[in-house]
Amino acid sequence: MYLEFFELKYKPFTTKTEAHALYMSPQYMTAFSLLQYGIENCDGFTVITGEVGCGKTTICNALIREFDPSKFLIISLPIPLRDEYQLLNAICANLHIPVIANEPVEEIRTKITEKFRHERAQGKRAVLIIDEAQNLELDSLETVRLLSNIERDDEKLLHIVLVGQPELKQKLRKQSMRQLRQRISVYHDLKPLSFMDMKNYIQHRISLAKKEEQQKKKFQIYREQIPMFSFFALRKIYTASKGIPRVINNICDKALISAFIDYSMKVRIKDVKRALQDINQLKRI
Repeated sequence: MYLEFFELKYKPFTTKTEAHALYMSPQYMTAFSLLQYGIENCDGFTVITGEVGCGKTTICNALIREFDPSKFLIISLPIPLRDEYQLLNAICANLHIPVIANEPVEEIRTKITEKFRHERAQGKRAVLIIDEAQNLELDSLETVRLLSNIERDDEKLLHIVLVGQPELKQKLRKQSMRQLRQRISVYHDLKPLSFMDMKNYIQHRISLAKKEEQQKKKFQIYREQIPMFSFFALRKIYTASKGIPRVINNICDKALISAFIDYSMKVRIKDVKRALQDINQLKRI
């Protein structure tokens, strides 16, 4: 396996949303700070959009780890929920609120409201993070807006974070969504990585995966990461991935396998081309 060959503890390039491996590029730091600001101030909605694989979910997962569970009640809904009933039931399941079969929506809303008021009395702020929010129907988005109205002594009890693909922007632009749109206090559109950010991202992932004895080497003259990616290999990865982290991971993983097969410590452009051929073949299956 190439892990031993490259002296790595684990595969550095996976498609899982690993919060610990988040590379804080300048725009990721901006998105992270805006999310943190919106949640801590509990003011209106926070909306994060971006193409598939840009790292939206990873940023949210990293942010959740930062908040003190004694001060914040985080409700994270990663499953696409298409209607109002599913949405409210998912919130109840997350909060361990019992719901009987065919219970009216109004009664479920009342239970959720009481829960949020109880938690605020205990010193906790509630935060609802809805991933894949572009899949919500307009009626469900209106339900989300109504949930944001929950107050206690003129204080908003729930901050809502909507995370979704560019289609979410299209939904929010609709005339029927103008009330929700007016309540968006924080918005960020996550863009793909630049070439330099991609290069640093690859080095960051490899550095985290290196074995401890490799990390502690004192006389690594150029401080190059092992394995190294040639400049032309990096250019090819960037052109093919368009700077999208999930695609970068997929290409880099297969390129490492190609370099390992040739017993090369450097990933070359031919390894990237071989990786892209494998990826294209898988798409045809």
